[in-house]
Amino acid sequence: MSVWKKRGGVQKTTIKEPHAAGERPVIADVNPRAAIAGGEIWIKGSGFTENGRTRPKVRFGDRLASLMLCSPTRLVVRTPEGVTKGELTIEAGSSVSRPESVAVGTLIAENLHPVANPAVDAAGNIFATLSGSRGQKTPVSVYKIDHNRNVRSFLSDFMNPTGLAFDQEGLLYISSRMEGTIYQVTPQGHRTIYAEGMGIATGIAFDREGNLYVGDRSGTVFKINRDRQIFVFATLEPSVAAYHLAFGADGNLYVTGPTTSSFDRVYRISPSGDVSVFYQGLGRPQGLAFDTQGNLYVAASLAGRRGIVRLSQDGEGCLAVSGPSIVGIAFASPRTMILASTSSLYQLTIDIEGMPLPVGRTSH
Repeated sequence: MSVWKKRGGVQKTTIKEPHAAGERPVIADVNPRAAIAGGEIWIKGSGFTENGRTRPKVRFGDRLASLMLCSPTRLVVRTPEGVTKGELTIEAGSSVSRPESVAVGTLIAENLHPVANPAVDAAGNIFATLSGSRGQKTPVSVYKIDHNRNVRSFLSDFMNPTGLAFDQEGLLYISSRMEGTIYQVTPQGHRTIYAEGMGIATGIAFDREGNLYVGDRSGTVFKINRDRQIFVFATLEPSVAAYHLAFGADGNLYVTGPTTSSFDRVYRISPSGDVSVFYQGLGRPQGLAFDTQGNLYVAASLAGRRGIVRLSQDGEGCLAVSGPSIVGIAFASPRTMILASTSSLYQLTIDIEGMPLPVGRTSH
């Protein structure tokens, strides 16, 4: 123990000795407690390095994680590929910490190209795109992943499918950013044109009355009513990639559109079309979805950490899921999150209840 004087009295400071051989590492905090492969997890505690020198071994189940930062009281590790058991342990010398639970996403589909949220029907089938670069027509445009996680071709010969959304009747709507067209697709895969002239059409979302909203990357959010009449609903600054849309339980439309800034905004648009800033301070915010508590989940980076950011209605933000290259999110069941990276889909079991799915017909 060391003692030093300061004005008004004596301050005592205890200096903890380095980790001794046989002392068990102690995990005090894990942040976040959910990740997909490649996601960075921050760990705080004590005794992480034997005698203050030897680097520890961090495992997720039996999989060894990569150490990004290491000190006796703090670690940053990268979630390894192929994790099936989310018990995190730290081994320092001959001692191992007590396990801490971390939810880890399971890879369910790859070789895709999502550029926005996946979509989930009421039967739990997941739909995701192989969008391709602008002007590219891919052999398969949209894939369907059933509840047994079998991956099948659903649509072909479709130019740059981008945004996906289901209506209350179980019909799938898809935007084409190349054509500026919105297509309506039956559960059997038959498609017809629903609306045209949407500019660089990207994100789409339905309100409770069945009106469809479409984000045009040049800065316009269109509203298409049930009679297919088209209105300019709101105007925002142009996005360098796409607009992403989701309705909250409050009836407001929430919109992201990544720009060249590292301090991007989430916009909130009232039913009358008034635009306000809901949150500012995200890096490249993209797909978004709500839980039943009114929290908004956004694929973005926060303070340089990439993954899914949770934003409360009070404007508080934290990283809920860590992972690289995430562009979209959807809830498949009350406590199952589907995450879309730029090439893959992951299923994550997590203690979050997503907003209810639309009620209507389903595809089997």
